[in-house]
Amino acid sequence: MNSVYIIAEMSANHCGDKKLAKKIIEEAKACGADAVKIQTYTADTITLDCKNDYFKISGGTLWDNRYMYDVYKSASTPWEWQKELKDYADKIGIDFFSTPFDYTAVDFLESLNVQMYKIASFEAIDFPLIKYTASKMKPMIISVGISTLEEIQEAINTCKSVGNNDITILKCTSSYPAKVEDMNLLTIKDMIERFSPQGVKIGLSDHSISIVPPICAVAMGARVIEKHFTLDRSLGGEDSGFSLNKEEFKLMVEKVRETELAIGNINYNVNENLRKGARSLFVVKDIKKGEKFTPENVRSIRPNYGLHPRYYSDIIGKTSNKDLKFGDALRKDDITDT
Repeated sequence: MNSVYIIAEMSANHCGDKKLAKKIIEEAKACGADAVKIQTYTADTITLDCKNDYFKISGGTLWDNRYMYDVYKSASTPWEWQKELKDYADKIGIDFFSTPFDYTAVDFLESLNVQMYKIASFEAIDFPLIKYTASKMKPMIISVGISTLEEIQEAINTCKSVGNNDITILKCTSSYPAKVEDMNLLTIKDMIERFSPQGVKIGLSDHSISIVPPICAVAMGARVIEKHFTLDRSLGGEDSGFSLNKEEFKLMVEKVRETELAIGNINYNVNENLRKGARSLFVVKDIKKGEKFTPENVRSIRPNYGLHPRYYSDIIGKTSNKDLKFGDALRKDDITDT
């Protein structure tokens, strides 16, 4: 991945409509995304159909006071769609992959020959799942929104333990939606310093409805951006409240690409053409041969055709060896050395 890899997360925004799912893939491609990602689970593979308080959602999310099983049942992408969706993505030329939530999902996705895997934040501490997924030797992208620093390292080590070294860690604020002021994007720079020497790439999984965090993240060195994507938030869907619509997503992609261009490379080269507009030493009052240079007859002004301004103090008090006119660019051979 040379340029920043931009992932449009479909998640539950298909609203249970396969035609809408295909349209999301189509529009993600049109908006400039490199990939569209889905999630592969059923309510039964991700949680239990249990109505005690352990399974009631809380914490300031869009789903507070609902039971996990009910939300996941509503939000899941039917497995029988997923081959058709991948085939459609392949046909129109956009990468397609998924987040597995258990071993059966990994096996199913292997049968579809997906090209990479994403591990969600809340599964990033499930090291057996990470190990099994990484053992398929596909690139691994892992969100670490609820992981400690030690757990992030353990997730990396788990991938490497099975010989999988293609690892990307995504900074993530696991709030739904996430507030911009809670993003703490400086963490990305720290993650790069800590994990890049291990060959790990760093990116951002963003659950805010702003395009600013991805732009900032790219400026800090993020190589992957994941953002939830919907055609229109008014269509509903469990994740619509923190998803960008197609106009917003397209603008985000444009600004990320513009940011990449602005970052460019380390370059201290000087544009000599532009440098002609800089300052240099000029004669600002006629000077006779043998006359001394003074602040009244020599100044540092624009443009840059005379001596460098660094020589100003050296020449004041020295003598001109020729007649000089107002507006002449001062040269080294105009000056008597003694």
